[in-house]
Amino acid sequence: MSNITLPVAGGDTVSVAMKPAREFAKHPEKFVSRTVLAAPHVVADVTKEYTPGHTPPVDWDATMDFRRHLFSYGIGVAEGMDTSERGEGGLTWDQAKTLIKLGVEVARDADGDVVCGVGTDQIGTGATSLSAVTQAYLEQLAFVEDLGAASVIRASHALVASAQTAEDYLSVYGEVLSNVSQPAIVHWLGTGFDPSLRGYWGSEDIHTAMETVLSMANTYKDKLRGIKFSLLDEELEKEFRRALPEGIKVFTGDDYGYTNLVLGDGTHHSHGLLGVLDPIAPIASTAFAALDNGDEETFVKEMNMSIPLAVKMFEAPADRYKVGVVFLAWLSGFQSHYRMVTGREGMRSLLHLSDLFRLTNDLGMFPDPELARHRMQSYLSTNGVDQ
Repeated sequence: MSNITLPVAGGDTVSVAMKPAREFAKHPEKFVSRTVLAAPHVVADVTKEYTPGHTPPVDWDATMDFRRHLFSYGIGVAEGMDTSERGEGGLTWDQAKTLIKLGVEVARDADGDVVCGVGTDQIGTGATSLSAVTQAYLEQLAFVEDLGAASVIRASHALVASAQTAEDYLSVYGEVLSNVSQPAIVHWLGTGFDPSLRGYWGSEDIHTAMETVLSMANTYKDKLRGIKFSLLDEELEKEFRRALPEGIKVFTGDDYGYTNLVLGDGTHHSHGLLGVLDPIAPIASTAFAALDNGDEETFVKEMNMSIPLAVKMFEAPADRYKVGVVFLAWLSGFQSHYRMVTGREGMRSLLHLSDLFRLTNDLGMFPDPELARHRMQSYLSTNGVDQ
């Protein structure tokens, strides 16, 4: 195996030996001990003219091929979530509809688990009436359910701009959940991922907000499959899942504390709905297969191996993890370029991306190490780093 010279902090460099690709067994069956869903990225079509931030063209074939890759490892798909770059500067609602429709079709062909993001992005992010927010949710819900799919009720920027009280949130979510025909997942997205959602659920005090979510869960427990908890606080997530009504799952959104949360304490455990499952699908598949077989030791070992990569990818500001996801997909050969639908591929530093390369290489997760080395070397060269 060849070496590559990578920049490190302080202006120095380090020589890194490329590791051979680890062989990961395919596992197309769904896992039984936990529900496992990735929130995957979307591949931009760079052959078409576009101005980033204005209806970017999508390479639908490459995007769906990546979903097939996830399904081949037993990883389900949460389609049209944050990783897909929906909303302002990214996919329009019309494009999201295409993404969801195609994603559901591919999931059915693969017999894979799929849920679909339902939000209010078609009305923008500004303040409006609660009725308008509710109708936007219901429009998207109807589209998803007409496809026969279950929904993930995404956080709404229009709602946080419009709601005044916890009761406003309960009113909107109550109307939406009353209309679901399949139990839904509600996404509680914290400010660690999106600071503009401060005060969601009617309070900046986290425990006050939690009481509102628990009130919703108790009232609509028959309409809920679970809550996706994206607050990046392990102890708070444990507290929350103990307080939920029986039968409602917690889907962890903790993209670097997932091992202990998913393993659980023998009484309660979380399930996975994670953006980080996009780049670590093969190693996660090995871990969940072990857990299905009762081998908790291997599960912990495999998942913990991926934690350093996840910590680096989701370092603050955490919402920029999408840059690393697309970068690793390019290095791994899942797409032919390193561009994002929002044009935000420059929002992580060269050192950050070099660290992601090194950490992924350490795991043996590049399917073709020589391709990854060549692409990384070309990226460094075009960014002024001599080899």
